[in-house]
Amino acid sequence: MATAMAACSSMAATATTFTASPAAPACQLRSRPCMLKAASYRWSGVHLKSFQRHLGTRSSLSEASQVTRAGVQYVDPEEAQKMVSEDGYQIIDIRDASQYDRAHITKSTHVPLFIANEDMDPGTLIKKFAHNSFAGAFYGLAFTKENDAFLPTIRKQFKKDDKILMVCQEGLRSGAAAEKLEEAGYENVAYLINGLQKVKPGTFEKEGPKDLCDAGKAGLVTIQQPFSVVLGTILIIALLFLQFFPDQSSQILKQFMTPQ
Repeated sequence: MATAMAACSSMAATATTFTASPAAPACQLRSRPCMLKAASYRWSGVHLKSFQRHLGTRSSLSEASQVTRAGVQYVDPEEAQKMVSEDGYQIIDIRDASQYDRAHITKSTHVPLFIANEDMDPGTLIKKFAHNSFAGAFYGLAFTKENDAFLPTIRKQFKKDDKILMVCQEGLRSGAAAEKLEEAGYENVAYLINGLQKVKPGTFEKEGPKDLCDAGKAGLVTIQQPFSVVLGTILIIALLFLQFFPDQSSQILKQFMTPQ
């Protein structure tokens, strides 16, 4: 105890010497912040080690500095194919069921980050109508919500030291999923940057009616471009007319449905 108190006294004495000279102008001190920081770092490093030697212990700060995180790897399709075929990486496909069914890599495990949203509360129904009127109709995107069982499912099927490659269609969802796994303690996580949309046919063995790069394409965008533009414009106008002029829309529909 006496030794520790002596060490603390020594540190306190040194700290009192680390003050600005009364003769130094304030503007001079303000113009040299880096010098003050450097001196502070040198003081803290030297005397912290000295204090640890006196006490015979290691500080929690020193222990924390030795903790390293494996980090998430970002790989292109060629690197990903090599990691799967040569390095033993297992593929987790985190897309929704509609995209997965159109095309997926053979032997991949499907654990969706988002699942179909079947909630029936008024707020969700309004959002679903807006989604299906535009993104759903034009791009065939499913109306989804976050899958609460995502991490629990991963934990059941994969160990913390398993080599895991996350894939989605554009690379955004798999990047977020990879970060989730790293935060959960998984040590060997990679994801396919830019997603399956950049995978050339033949890079991976696949299952499903479409190529991996086209699995995200559905809805009106898959129709011939001019026809898609015209039909999409008509659909938008019709939806807006129904929404803002319901009475007139009802009268028009009655005229079409009434036999002549």
